[in-house]
Amino acid sequence: MANVVVVGSQWGDEGKGKIVDWLSERADVVVRFQGGHNAGHTLVVDGKVYKLSLLPSGVVREGKLSVIGNGVVFDPHAFVAEVAKLEALGVSVTPDRLKIAENTALILSLHRELDGFREDAASNSGTKIGTTRRGIGPAYEDKVGRRAVRVMDLADLETLPLKVDRLLTHHNALRRGLGHAEVAHETIMQELTSVADRILPYMDRVWKILDDKRRAGERILFEGAQGTLLDIDHGTYPFVTSSNTVAGQAAPGSGIGPGGIGYVLGITKAYTTRVGEGPFPTEQDNEVGEFLGTRGHEFGTVTGRKRRCGWFDAVLVRQAVAVNGINGIALTKLDVLDGLDEIKVCTGYRLDGVEIDYLPASQGAQARVEPIYETLEGWKGTTAGARSWNDLPAQAVKYVRYIEELIGAPVALLSTSPERDDTILVTDPFQD
Repeated sequence: MANVVVVGSQWGDEGKGKIVDWLSERADVVVRFQGGHNAGHTLVVDGKVYKLSLLPSGVVREGKLSVIGNGVVFDPHAFVAEVAKLEALGVSVTPDRLKIAENTALILSLHRELDGFREDAASNSGTKIGTTRRGIGPAYEDKVGRRAVRVMDLADLETLPLKVDRLLTHHNALRRGLGHAEVAHETIMQELTSVADRILPYMDRVWKILDDKRRAGERILFEGAQGTLLDIDHGTYPFVTSSNTVAGQAAPGSGIGPGGIGYVLGITKAYTTRVGEGPFPTEQDNEVGEFLGTRGHEFGTVTGRKRRCGWFDAVLVRQAVAVNGINGIALTKLDVLDGLDEIKVCTGYRLDGVEIDYLPASQGAQARVEPIYETLEGWKGTTAGARSWNDLPAQAVKYVRYIEELIGAPVALLSTSPERDDTILVTDPFQD
């Protein structure tokens, strides 16, 4: 029996929420291991729609333990607000059902403000990254700079003022340089102490809990946020997020040993989308892109931003399979392609007249690559709601098989609608 890591194999928004929810019914523990409340996912359970940004998907299911690992940057006020929203929907998020790692770094108001200051300045100079302005990047900077306030610090009011002073020495220098007013020590102390009692009951030694669960043979599901191409090292830098989004991050981001990670499932959309700035070789800024965006309801869960849309890029996904060690993919939104006369798939790139089969690391080269397409016949039948291979049109099956061949990984799950039961299971990742 394998523990499972779920990662996005593109630029995020691949449909991880539904797949994680589908898998969480089979899991005992669901763990977030990186990112913050900048990447949302939508779950549909028994007809109810839940939109989560920070909390693991397991919180909407009774009898599951949910965990926020130390690799996450944690906004305490966003947490309180999200818990309140769930409680209004009848979901109780209690400390016996959710654990937060004691060594998790906090996102504060000054992180959100700094994010906005920088993005505004970048917009004026034409170097905008397209962040969600939620303070994720600045919080990770403070973590790496060894000046972050962490969850455990909320329990030690004697040393907390010194840690806030150290943090403000850095941030107020930045704010002065950017032409903004300094933040008062009392403001941050009030921000922290006002929420401490709402956070501390959830605090625990997550690494120990996960080790105990692993030794007991319980099934652990590690839930990634964003996607491989947004990874700080392996993505389209600098148009990336501020954390490692690849499967290997599940270990340091939660405290479980690398041997505790088993099956890696890559969530893969049947076409390609991205939000924000950055290269996108197969982007269709035309009627095809409009069709995919409208049919696929391609708007961000958190920001509401319209997603850029394009054809499936096998080069990117093949690279994601390699850097994540993906054992199988969950192919989502196949139904969005229903009715197209022809469907294109990018099988390689042309860079300065030379054919290549990888995404180059250079920002300049990424902007210059040209996609090489293979054109496939579309299908007139519907894949929406299919729950077995026999329900799929023959050309749709050919499309799926062609993708498997190009990326070097099999389809383990096939999703044919937002409903969790509209899923074709080929391989159960927990039984691998």
